[in-house]
Amino acid sequence: MHTIDHSKTSIGGISTARIADLRETEAEAFRKARPKSAAKAGNGLPGFFGGVPMHWMNDWPTPFPILVGSAKGATITDIDGNRLDDFCLGDTGSMFGHSPPPVARAIRRQAGRGLTYMLPSEDALAIGPLLKQRFGLPFWQIATTATDANRFALRVARAITGREKILVFNGCYHGSVDETMVRLVDGRPINRPGLAGEFRDLTRATDVIEFNDVPALEAALRDGDIACVITEPVLTNSCMVLPDPGFHEALRRLTRAAGTLLLIDETHTISTGPGGYTAKHGLEPDLFVLGKPIAGGVPASVWGMSENVAARYAAYNSQKQPGYSGMGTTLSANPLQFAAMRATLEEVMTEENYDHMDHLARRLDAGLTAVIDRYRLPWHVARVGARVEFICAPGPLRNGGEAETAHAPELEAAIHVALVNHGVLIAPFHNMMLISPATSAAQVNRLITAFGAVAARLAA
Repeated sequence: MHTIDHSKTSIGGISTARIADLRETEAEAFRKARPKSAAKAGNGLPGFFGGVPMHWMNDWPTPFPILVGSAKGATITDIDGNRLDDFCLGDTGSMFGHSPPPVARAIRRQAGRGLTYMLPSEDALAIGPLLKQRFGLPFWQIATTATDANRFALRVARAITGREKILVFNGCYHGSVDETMVRLVDGRPINRPGLAGEFRDLTRATDVIEFNDVPALEAALRDGDIACVITEPVLTNSCMVLPDPGFHEALRRLTRAAGTLLLIDETHTISTGPGGYTAKHGLEPDLFVLGKPIAGGVPASVWGMSENVAARYAAYNSQKQPGYSGMGTTLSANPLQFAAMRATLEEVMTEENYDHMDHLARRLDAGLTAVIDRYRLPWHVARVGARVEFICAPGPLRNGGEAETAHAPELEAAIHVALVNHGVLIAPFHNMMLISPATSAAQVNRLITAFGAVAARLAA
């Protein structure tokens, strides 16, 4: 649980005393509203290390995890009967709403036909062409998480280039891919702080520079030893950083000139549109990864290859020593994934749904900005499609270093719990909010109103 750093007098323009008071009063209100949850989960879920099935469940800033009774559309109901307008949506895993009806129907159909058998189903015949049509690349593979997909795609990049090193941007997020767990601290590349059981120097084979820094990118690629640049189109996992005009064009031009492959990870930026940021802005990746929402909440991911990469990888495979490639997991490309993914691509990730999401996201952006302006808070709002964040620092931000400095965990935690008590759930690790096809204008209005009420208390 976050604690207030009393060596500071203010965070994000708000006094630490006021933040601590808000946190304390809202934590007590949370407990009172959830007596059943407190009895069952207040001291941890029995049998689980740390009292939770997955360690990051303890990172939510609420006094104890919310025990969900049910979820439908863009609403979660806990076991105490508290209804929450859900703007976290499983941190993108349920970006299209909880159990979208086409996906739920597909899961029910497939459940009677078998869940996994290491062989394709007829749904797979439809998915390959759908992926090519939607995202542009001609050849695809299925994995279970974006971490897996990124790991496998980087393996291919190293194989066909004969180069060991990759390049990432400071503040990046690509799941738990080991070699991306690096940061710049005082301009020096180091292993990301907090890694458990990691004794290797990850910076030996990974270069890290700041996002939007074209001269640094040019210098890093100059020696011709980088196999692949892996990046999100927009940095999203802390405080959102949008690309400068011309940055992506420079990134593509410089990687091509250096013989370096470009991997675009759209796992969060799929909020931009049906084809992701890549289609919306005409990016031309060599490798493409999308996880989390691609199967409507069923664990699945996809990774695609350009014609050139596929041809080079086929040539590599024809010459390499026989044996296990080290890529793939037994439950990947199972028929449940195929069924849910087909339903998502055909019936959920539609232009109509994205138009609805974008419209309400614009409304949310404007509403939050109006509150910030009303109370003269030194904050700003950033958005990429249906993904919106309020950031408790001035902006816009230009790189991961600035995003790290802008992150205000104590203040964000207090706001998060207060919003929960107003019936609104946002992402726990930063101030991210998603609009789904199931999200209503009334829910957006309630979020803006709740944000305004919390801001008024902090600014008083």
